Amino acid sequence: MSDQPRAFPGRPNLRYLKLEAKRRLAAGEFGTLHDAQLAIAREHGLASWTALKEFVIAQAGQPSHALTQVRWLLARFAGAGSPAWAAPGEDELRAHFTGHFLTVVPPAELTGTLTQVAAQLGAEFSISRETPLSVRGQLDGLALEAAAEADPPHRLTALRLYPVASRVSDPRTAAPGHRTSGAVPAAAAAVAGESFAESGLPGLVLAGADPAGVWSVAWGWADLDRGEALHSGHRFPAYSITKLITATAVLRLAADGRIGLDDPANRHLRTVRLADGAVTVRELLSHTGGVASPDELFGSRVPELAEVTGPVLACPGLRGTFEYSNGGYAALGQLISDIAERPYPEAVISLVLEPLGMTSSSFPGQWPGGDAVTGYRLAEDGTFEPVPVQVCTIPAAGGLWSTAADLVRFGLGWAGLLPAGLAREALRPQAERDPAGAEMGLGWLLHRPKDLCGHAGGGPGAASSLLSRLSDGQTSVALANRLVPIEPVNARLARPVD
Repeated sequence: MSDQPRAFPGRPNLRYLKLEAKRRLAAGEFGTLHDAQLAIAREHGLASWTALKEFVIAQAGQPSHALTQVRWLLARFAGAGSPAWAAPGEDELRAHFTGHFLTVVPPAELTGTLTQVAAQLGAEFSISRETPLSVRGQLDGLALEAAAEADPPHRLTALRLYPVASRVSDPRTAAPGHRTSGAVPAAAAAVAGESFAESGLPGLVLAGADPAGVWSVAWGWADLDRGEALHSGHRFPAYSITKLITATAVLRLAADGRIGLDDPANRHLRTVRLADGAVTVRELLSHTGGVASPDELFGSRVPELAEVTGPVLACPGLRGTFEYSNGGYAALGQLISDIAERPYPEAVISLVLEPLGMTSSSFPGQWPGGDAVTGYRLAEDGTFEPVPVQVCTIPAAGGLWSTAADLVRFGLGWAGLLPAGLAREALRPQAERDPAGAEMGLGWLLHRPKDLCGHAGGGPGAASSLLSRLSDGQTSVALANRLVPIEPVNARLARPVD
């Protein structure tokens, strides 16, 4: 491989560059076509093959293929729902979306989603970033991101639509500023800044890792009234990401032979019982046990579990069918406590947090104060107001407080706490969650077509998301101190559109 930079010819040709990569691969200079393409891109001063393709297209003076497809989409669906409108058939959609995209998002689901926001699609599309193969912008409270394939017919390979908050008028958010820890990738820093501005947040933290270690970038404020700037050391309620911690603790008990995944859970429960004695540990982990969830999940303190669920947890659901269950994870938390013969927080700290070096994570019995962020909601006048200070009353379902860096450590390291076969079993589909390809593992929400697994969380004044790539375990985390859809922001780190 040459270390010398190369200049583009006056009119660079993408087809020639592709053939050059294949020639150098065949000559044995590289082990894979990807390596050959990456080397050629870097020799021309660009960071990736995608960047090289976009540069070549731009040099040729071609319009943004992504924007062309987006304009078709906006025009085609703006009238959805009106009496004269007819939905596009699959053949029409395949002329504008790649086959892989329509495998991940089936035509019926895509059409249904776009029809639901048809009124907003008719608004003016304000573009914030445009390249030959990607576009990002907003229209009437929606953020839109899209990417197109480099080769004709330049169909869309990615499309994301998610709400943005345009009503924020709080003067305390006028000059946010940001703070970093570790070697934050330029793309991640850009995502953080753009997402903070677009999503109407008091504060946002994004985190991930590279060979040098964990990095994070924080925008905004931990507390607006005090003018306390947000930094990577602030703790957030992780809410339902906690279920991944609980599941890992259960799997550690299974690895030690103290419990069997297919044991009836009641065999190990001492303090509370399940109404259906046949429900197994595996079914609780995969939300297929039919266990009812308590009506109230938040309060000023963490009571004894029986105060929340009663001594017998009802099981009205159909066993074997996925139905998200906080009650099932309440039972798992008590099961951990009963087997370990100590309170759930102590047991899980010993089984999971301490081995992974998650020293900034805990399960407080009431609002922790100190380095905890203040949670907010958006008032009618566009200003942020604090939410009441509450904690999840079921620690095993949503009681973890953590930093973004600690959650990245969990995502990178949890599998190392288990025998390899048991870690693989955790990521094996146990039940279908929806027809679009989403499945349920043992605690982990899976989306194999997108090469992702993880969990999101949300509750009073905060939102959280942890995503890991199934192929290599690379993990990213997003935390906000306002309840908004945060998973799309994190997805931009885990699976970039451009």
